[in-house]
Amino acid sequence: MKKELIINADECYRQAEQKAEHYFKLLYTQVRQKTYVSTLTVDIQMWKHNHIHHHSLFSLFSRGNRKPDSRQYHHYIQWLNYAGKLDNYLDRSISYIFMRDLSKSLDSPDTLNRIKSIVDNLKSDLTKKDKDETFSMAGLYRIAQKEGVESSLIWVINKLKTVSSNIPKGMDAEQAQRKLIKIIAGVIMQEVEEMDDNISSVGRTRRLDKAIRLGYSYGLTYPFIDDLLDAKILSNEEEKQYTDLIRTTLITGNVPELGEWNGNNVELITYIHSELRDAFEYIKEHQQQETRIGFFEQSYVFFHSQEVDRLKDLSNANYTNEELYIPIILKSSSSRLIVRSVIGAPEDKELDSRTFFYGIYNQLADDFADMFDDLKDGAVTPYTYYLKYHKTRPDLINPFELYWTVISNLIHNVYNADKKTCEVILDRAINGLKRYKERVGTNKYTEVMDIFASGDATFNKLIQHMVRKADDVDFFDKLLRDHMITILKNERKEKEEFQNTIKSLRHQINDMLNIPKIENNFLTEEQIIDAANYSLEGDGKRLRPIVAWFMGVNAYGLNSAAIEPLLKSLEYMHTASLIFDDLPSQDNASTRRGRSTLHEVYGIALAELTGLFLTQKAVEEQASLDNQFDSKTVLKLMNYSAQATANMCRGQTMDLDSKGKQLTLEQLNMMCFYKTGIGFEASLIMPAILAGENEVEMDALKKFARHAGIAFQIKDDLLDVEGDTTLLGKPIGKDAENNNSTFVSVLGIEDAKKKMWENYCIAMEVLQEVPRNLTFLKHFLDYIISRDH
Repeated sequence: MKKELIINADECYRQAEQKAEHYFKLLYTQVRQKTYVSTLTVDIQMWKHNHIHHHSLFSLFSRGNRKPDSRQYHHYIQWLNYAGKLDNYLDRSISYIFMRDLSKSLDSPDTLNRIKSIVDNLKSDLTKKDKDETFSMAGLYRIAQKEGVESSLIWVINKLKTVSSNIPKGMDAEQAQRKLIKIIAGVIMQEVEEMDDNISSVGRTRRLDKAIRLGYSYGLTYPFIDDLLDAKILSNEEEKQYTDLIRTTLITGNVPELGEWNGNNVELITYIHSELRDAFEYIKEHQQQETRIGFFEQSYVFFHSQEVDRLKDLSNANYTNEELYIPIILKSSSSRLIVRSVIGAPEDKELDSRTFFYGIYNQLADDFADMFDDLKDGAVTPYTYYLKYHKTRPDLINPFELYWTVISNLIHNVYNADKKTCEVILDRAINGLKRYKERVGTNKYTEVMDIFASGDATFNKLIQHMVRKADDVDFFDKLLRDHMITILKNERKEKEEFQNTIKSLRHQINDMLNIPKIENNFLTEEQIIDAANYSLEGDGKRLRPIVAWFMGVNAYGLNSAAIEPLLKSLEYMHTASLIFDDLPSQDNASTRRGRSTLHEVYGIALAELTGLFLTQKAVEEQASLDNQFDSKTVLKLMNYSAQATANMCRGQTMDLDSKGKQLTLEQLNMMCFYKTGIGFEASLIMPAILAGENEVEMDALKKFARHAGIAFQIKDDLLDVEGDTTLLGKPIGKDAENNNSTFVSVLGIEDAKKKMWENYCIAMEVLQEVPRNLTFLKHFLDYIISRDH
């Protein structure tokens, strides 16, 4: 059965193409007549008075006023504020975003008031003395709490994690994440600007929740359509299958079944198909009837113009100027017009018109910055094509000249020569050239300018003077972009190092746990040792000794060999607690760590004795620490350990007593701390005791452990409901079967997730109180809430 068509693809593209042709002819006339030279020369001569500063002798030698590298996020913001430049910096940055992303005109009093309000709030946030890292997960969650959108943030964080893990080799995972986050932020911004000032808090929360999910749904097309096809990961046959699927979706409004996939990337495409289908259905579900057709038409124009460009071959020397530029006009404008239709914003002809004219400005700036990467990839852009054929094709438009023509046209014909608009656009243009020169170096920059800036020597001399001398042209979104990429790359590197270290440590700890048999011992003792080793050989995470190793060796500089007895004692104690926990008289578990529980294999009585045996082995290991550490210190450690063990027993007693009862949240928190938090606390505090650390630091570590332990237990409770038995190594649903009170049974799944994140945030904030670098604890926390077993 043939599916009904939602749009006439050929007709909608033809109409869009005609509009682009008209715009191109307008630009073509101006660039050939070089009208931009005289108009922009006047603009720049006026503009430069605010940007060419004559520094005093004192300022040149003043250390306090020395400008830091703009890539140093926090230092640069502090310097701007100290130098009295932060207000103007934020004002031009937010003004630019209002023009680029919201298509606003800067001659509107309402727009200017809105920009000022955002600048004031942003400045206040950036200059707080006690500010945390806003772009950390904890910082974002705190913002989400204020807006009441915690659930949607948790949802999108999990989605971003899954997307990142599915980005194939050959694509940049950090850039994919950044683009997705940028699109989500852009959609949220559009939604906020569409809200009425009198909207209720409930209405605002509902619309923000929708915007986050719509932003993700639309943003997903960038890594999994645009970037994927550009990366040439798919074979030719796969690419045809995939583009046909996308095209059919946009024309019919329905995602076709994947069917049989011919190619090696079936697993990747199966995931992408499922995720894009869900995203597409969510957008469709939230489309307004009056904007739905416009959404499909703009989406098709965007996709098809991308395809037209993607299929170009750099070896073809016969592309016309129209063939080079019209698809760029179409894709750059439609990509932004889609956002308004995604959120269901009403039609606004003035906004749409500005969006249409503005798009190519950003595209030409991006293509200039990426020209040599594009050239290496064989991509056809106006810059790569001009680089290759400008000597043999005198008819080709110089894209750098067209860039300045677009700027002149925007300032004088689209924004009616508005002074602030002129200021912001010229700031951005000069900033782009300065950043490019800094990135490629003076020699390469000069070489590029010799090719592209040869149209008018006097104008080029003026531009290059601005590039060398102009100041105060930096932008917050560029700083934010660099900062975000740095964070994502650092986090990925640190996470990989953390995981590799954990893997290595787990092997080392596994090797040291085995309890050797003593010659000529009794058969019963052999059985206990066999039973103990059986439990210790299970696929345990070894989190407690791993954390203790990190604290002892990395944080306190203790000798790794010297603290081996401590590591063994922690795992012996933890394994003993699991043996008791699994007994028929307690949780009656049949599997643990991927295999049968100890009492199922060796019997209940021997299991009980083995738990007691391991507890005493833990004490024995701790006592042996006096070979390397002061005996008073070891006694202090053993005293703490005994109290911790007693508290763990108290927690298990509370757990047993709670069966069949509905606990309060306070009771659940207390039980969780005694059962789980104490174990984490011990792995932090016992190395601190050996290192002779002060009570203030240990109190902070105890608070961290309390909240990390609660977060860990909540995640366990969630996994018992939502987890995978294969990954967990034990059956799910045991809490409900045993009628246990858990965070899920008390709060429900959604509120349990919020509670987990609240404890995660508190634990992260506590780390700020510890006067040493404990990056591994941050990754440990991230592991706690993101693990699947």
